[in-house]
Amino acid sequence: MAIVWRAARLDERARQTATARSLVFTVPGWPGHLPGQHVDVRLTADDGYQAVRSYSLAAPADGDRIELGVQSVPDGEVSPYLADELPQGAEVEVRGPLGNWFVWRPEQPEAALLVAGGSGVVPLAAMIRAHRAARSDAPLQLLYSVRTPDDVWYRDDLTERDPHLDVRLLYTRQAPPGSTRHPGRLTPADLDKTAARLEPASPVYVCGPTGFVETVADLLVDLGRDPTTIRTERFG
Repeated sequence: MAIVWRAARLDERARQTATARSLVFTVPGWPGHLPGQHVDVRLTADDGYQAVRSYSLAAPADGDRIELGVQSVPDGEVSPYLADELPQGAEVEVRGPLGNWFVWRPEQPEAALLVAGGSGVVPLAAMIRAHRAARSDAPLQLLYSVRTPDDVWYRDDLTERDPHLDVRLLYTRQAPPGSTRHPGRLTPADLDKTAARLEPASPVYVCGPTGFVETVADLLVDLGRDPTTIRTERFG
């Protein structure tokens, strides 16, 4: 099926953090998607000016409804408007789904490691939700690096009891009371035990700012992971 621009109506907006929102759109004719894919969003001004940005899909396929995660960027041209100003019921255009490499499929039997930095958790949340919906027993591990406890997206999904999901939050600036790990960037020690629980062919999905993704990928290779098993998605 050809990838074309489709009208998308904003139905719901939910607060994730002080600057992050989940947006649910209805997209007539939506062909479906895989967890980890993304879309292009196009806004057109009254004078005809257009702006296009890419956003990850935050939930598995659900008919003609899609959910996007939007982090409002200071002085951004598109993200502040989408996050807080686009009226409910208003339309934008979306094109997708896009990307076939950074995806998780429910039929995958092996354990997988998900590593997120900040808003990079959005496509990984789609994988976690799809994993849960499929009742998969393939073990998933999530290492999620955020600045403070207030910067955690999808807290309800990540704290829901799930015997096949292991979530570890890593705080870089401020940890919550009782935390046994001092605030700081992700280190080899953070990855070592987690990566050791994987099978040789287990996929690792890393998403976040470019510097974060490159650092994590290098650390994984240094720990002996096969580079062909490391799938990355970066922004910024």
